[in-house]
Amino acid sequence: MNRDSLEGMSQDHWEHIYRTKDPTQVSWYQPESRLSLDLIRRAAADLSAPIIDVGGGASTLVDGLIEAGYRNVTVLDLAPSALAIAQERIGARAHRVTWIAGSILDAPLPSAGYAVWHDRAVFHFLTDAGDRRRYVAQTGRAVRSGGYALVASFAPDGPTRCSGLDVMRYSPDTMHAEFGEDFRLLDSVREDHHTPSGATQAFVYCLCRVEG
Repeated sequence: MNRDSLEGMSQDHWEHIYRTKDPTQVSWYQPESRLSLDLIRRAAADLSAPIIDVGGGASTLVDGLIEAGYRNVTVLDLAPSALAIAQERIGARAHRVTWIAGSILDAPLPSAGYAVWHDRAVFHFLTDAGDRRRYVAQTGRAVRSGGYALVASFAPDGPTRCSGLDVMRYSPDTMHAEFGEDFRLLDSVREDHHTPSGATQAFVYCLCRVEG
């Protein structure tokens, strides 16, 4: 996927999905983001730690973070419609969250602003090597030294396409190779995600400490 397709067509693509589909029926839907929340709790016991969920959209992770007591949560997504769904779902609690509509590659995020960067199912859509480098650079700028990057993408036996788009697939080693030595791989976890339609998708989660 080149830059134009990612930042142009892709925004229209995701807006169409969230405007025309029930958010509980999209393939990546999870009633609870248990594994993500468990790994974030492991990385950030301090409930005041600033956490960003990139590509969070309508994900239920924000619900879990609020219920767990985290007080400094940001959700970024390319599709404003996805953010609106999450805001409506959590109701009055939405004011506790910072919401950013924009591209993960060039949103003006604060330098060293976050203790935890979470991404479930965005990085694997970056099929262009240049876009992946921009993503890694953005992560390195936005996460403070000693903070954590938690990225989940399709595993080697996962799907080759999702939502009509080509994707990349990663083992822990190949994903870590994309991020480089400034990111120390602490752990990796496999998840067999069961979609609302009954299919199974293999994911790999990589937890890295940012040491750059």
